[in-house]
Amino acid sequence: MGQQETVATSLADTVREGIGTALAQVDADLARRYPGDPGTRQPVHTVYVPGDVFAADTVRSWGDQALAALDEHAPDAAALAAVLGLPDALADEVHDRVRAKLIREPVEDLRIDFEDGYGPRPDAEEDEAAARAAALVAAAYRGGASRPEAGGGTAAPYMGIRMKCMEAAVRDRGIRTLDIFLTGLTRAGGLPDGLLLTLPKVTYAEQVTAMVRLLEAFEKAHGLESGRIGFEIQIETTQSILGADGRATVARMIEAAEGRATSLHYGTFDYSASCGVSAAHQSLDHPVADHAKAVMQVAAAGTGVRLSDGSTNVLPVGPTERVHDAWRLHHGLVRRSLARAYYQGWDMHPGHLPTRYAAVYAFYREGLEQAAARLAAYVAKAGGDVMDEPATAKALSGYLLRGLDCGAVDPEEVARLTGLTRGDLDGLAGRLGERG
Repeated sequence: MGQQETVATSLADTVREGIGTALAQVDADLARRYPGDPGTRQPVHTVYVPGDVFAADTVRSWGDQALAALDEHAPDAAALAAVLGLPDALADEVHDRVRAKLIREPVEDLRIDFEDGYGPRPDAEEDEAAARAAALVAAAYRGGASRPEAGGGTAAPYMGIRMKCMEAAVRDRGIRTLDIFLTGLTRAGGLPDGLLLTLPKVTYAEQVTAMVRLLEAFEKAHGLESGRIGFEIQIETTQSILGADGRATVARMIEAAEGRATSLHYGTFDYSASCGVSAAHQSLDHPVADHAKAVMQVAAAGTGVRLSDGSTNVLPVGPTERVHDAWRLHHGLVRRSLARAYYQGWDMHPGHLPTRYAAVYAFYREGLEQAAARLAAYVAKAGGDVMDEPATAKALSGYLLRGLDCGAVDPEEVARLTGLTRGDLDGLAGRLGERG
């Protein structure tokens, strides 16, 4: 073998080094602002329950009511297929998995509401309700989030409260409720890993900064690690999308959160009303909703902040025909959201759980084999009829991981179809954090 020839270049090393020095601050800024996916599980929904309604058996009660609705209005796969328009083979898989989910883990994320769903109350009453919520959440986590042999646990994997907002009229009340809730959890054994908090009706980035300072003060008071407590930002006002200066306010809010923002939640009805949409047309598929969520999506991309769509207020109650109409509407809205990469939404009634999980499970199961084949071909460099790039491989891995997290697909079938482990998928998806 002959001596390797030197490849000719024209630029001195000092040019490369100079460019590296010039872009060092940009490199650091990109790493700080766009860390990528946090590597934790994202729940497929958030269930909101008023603070005075939340009870020790709320999670199990929602599951039982959802099961009763499924058994009454779609007792088998054929009935579910007829209602939702699913292919028979897919309906068989989906119906069985939905039923098992409602037994094992009916609620993935539960928010105890002290805002619109709770309303103004005497201070003593809200104090008591906040302390009670903390005690019940602490007890639920001690009891376990998922115990199939006991008909499911009393805790959802994720739980927390929605406080009142940072507007002047209710600011002090919201701060006090949050303080009581967090203090109660701390004294009952510490803040649970699944703790999630929601800050509603944010209009200015300075309100997000105020929430950060509030949480910093609590962490310092209890000797907690700085940044331990994160929160969700609820997008319910036009000012949170487009500020008076013409800038995208939501991007400023993510920055103002200083790494504590976990997700952006779209508020269907408040936002629609703030745009002047009449009540009959307020829906998460209205054009004003699509615009707001598109801005949210671009602002959050790469930051590690997740997105959640809103809810429907059409409840599946009453005679079977009426329930089926509501189910078809909800199922279609959830499928629409999933296709647009909003992998989470709100559910406002136990009757929404069957169609939430039916839509989610169908979405991941019907695309399983194609996604697995494309990813396996990419890893093997085997080509095929689609030439995927690394970014698409990342998306394919993320798709499979979300399906695994919610129970739509099983680890064994993903491994069989792709030849990849869970760790392999995490690496390809860029999910290098500790999974929740």
